[in-house]
Amino acid sequence: MHDMSAKPAERRLLASSLENEDDVEDVSIRRDGLLTASSWAIIGIFAIMAMGIVYLMAPILIPLSLAVVIGLIFGVAAEKLNKMGIPPLPAALLLASAFGVGLFLIAGALAEPITELAANAPELVRDAYDRITPLFSRFGWLNVNPAAFETGQMSMEKVLENTGSVLSILSSSLTPALLQGMIFFAALVLFLSARLKLRQMLIMTFPRRSQRLTTIRIMNAIDSALGYYFATAALVYGSLGVITGLIAWFGGLGMPVLWGLFAFISSFVPFLGVTLMTIALASAGLLTHDTIIMGLMPAFLFFLVHLAIENLVMPAVMGKRLEVNAFIVFTAIIFWTWMWGAAGAMLALPLSIIAKTIADELRPAKRKAAKRILPG
Repeated sequence: MHDMSAKPAERRLLASSLENEDDVEDVSIRRDGLLTASSWAIIGIFAIMAMGIVYLMAPILIPLSLAVVIGLIFGVAAEKLNKMGIPPLPAALLLASAFGVGLFLIAGALAEPITELAANAPELVRDAYDRITPLFSRFGWLNVNPAAFETGQMSMEKVLENTGSVLSILSSSLTPALLQGMIFFAALVLFLSARLKLRQMLIMTFPRRSQRLTTIRIMNAIDSALGYYFATAALVYGSLGVITGLIAWFGGLGMPVLWGLFAFISSFVPFLGVTLMTIALASAGLLTHDTIIMGLMPAFLFFLVHLAIENLVMPAVMGKRLEVNAFIVFTAIIFWTWMWGAAGAMLALPLSIIAKTIADELRPAKRKAAKRILPG
């Protein structure tokens, strides 16, 4: 009897202990969930605050970021000049001056065509109205009445008025642009001249030898990747600019030099650059020629040439070493264009290359290979 009465009591005690263990486990799971949620909330708040700071400090961060990226691109050239016996500061001044002269030549080449374009803007707008408005009568499914372009916000007078306001906005933005240009060149000279000291300071912030070696390897890989990419891209896209100028010339479009320079510059912004250039060439062609086929021919030829360069020439020259995921690049372009406008679009690809290089160098396979190479 004693044994039989003890067994139910033991079972009740065991069940009670199991329930207590389940309660403790549930509390532990809830506590871990709250800690995880709070950690992610703190990370999210920090990310939102960081994005707000980056957005608000755009007038300062844009020229500084451009100076750092251009300085990293010129890093290999600066190192070669230092090996030739040129001190860091004169080498930095030489490279910054060469970059400034290149920008000055591009601006000089663009000045005359842009001035001519601005002077002929009213005639171009009127010609566009005369050519575009009859097209709407051919496509009834658009449900657009050509009379709507004669009054209201879409009238020619209103468009010309808005064009004048846009020009005034651009002129008012000239002073901040000049100030940012001064910040950029000053930061570029200082970054190139103090490049080695900055590298040494960054390396010495890590206490362990393996971390310092990893930092050295990452910085060397970034210098090599950016320098190689932009040196090669400048040659390839320069050829594209020449071809685009010839297409514009044979296609009967005015200012072929301007088209070539725009094609060269816009090619450094993936996706958006070719899209804007194709639309611009198509619009100019339709305004120049009477037939749709002849009007769209320059844009079609440019798109084919650009497609061949991006899918055949660039992969063959670059290889897989600098291949960046297209979706990541597109997302980066959209994000940085939203944050910093046109300058952000230009910086999206270099920042993506830097991020990819760091990620590649931090991969476990890379670290194991580096440990096998290191002595001891």
